[in-house]
Amino acid sequence: MKPVLVLQNMKGDGPAYLAQWLAAQGIPMDLRFAAAGEALPADLSGHAALAVLGGEMSANDPLPALREAERLIGLGFETGVPVIGHCLGGQLMARVLGARVLRSPLPEIGWQPVQMLPGAEREAWFGPEPLQHFMHWHNEAFELPAGAVALGTNDACPVQAFSHGPHLGMQFHIEVDDEKLARWSASKDPAYLRDQQAHPATVHTGDAMRADTARWLQAQQRLADRVYARWWSARR
Repeated sequence: MKPVLVLQNMKGDGPAYLAQWLAAQGIPMDLRFAAAGEALPADLSGHAALAVLGGEMSANDPLPALREAERLIGLGFETGVPVIGHCLGGQLMARVLGARVLRSPLPEIGWQPVQMLPGAEREAWFGPEPLQHFMHWHNEAFELPAGAVALGTNDACPVQAFSHGPHLGMQFHIEVDDEKLARWSASKDPAYLRDQQAHPATVHTGDAMRADTARWLQAQQRLADRVYARWWSARR
């Protein structure tokens, strides 16, 4: 069985629940961290699917690792290897499809509600529930790429997720687990603290994140099971 290629963009931001899901299905994973000097493959012929994780940098930053990730995303689109993007990963997907990544109307840090948009494509990915809660950590967001289907929205971020054929880009983090969330909720980063003070409705305190994790994480992981299964099923 060909492995899934997983691109990590930041130290300490590994695949977490995605890795657990792959292991539970017996699917091998090939984890690469280009920013740490790990070489990326020349093409995707040796991989069944591609997953791109998040990161604190902007998708627009002139970083070689990001441009390499976009090259592989483009190859996935061209060859039909299914691509899934989490937050920064979804933003890189949008850029490859010609959409812009811009400052989000409001930053989102913490568990946020997302109104799922009507339609069979949304239900195929995210099920029938019209309102879902997801973990977010972003200040920028993607526009809807041409030819893509918008799957979710809220006031802080008009396009929360899109599908493009067998590919899915998300502005949120379905890959988080307890360990990653515990680290994130303990963050004392000055930029995060400034955002929390300026936008308390959409940038939550560590205590609020932990309380919401107890409420929402299991439901998000059940939804992640569905999303990852659909993404994996699209492989050729």
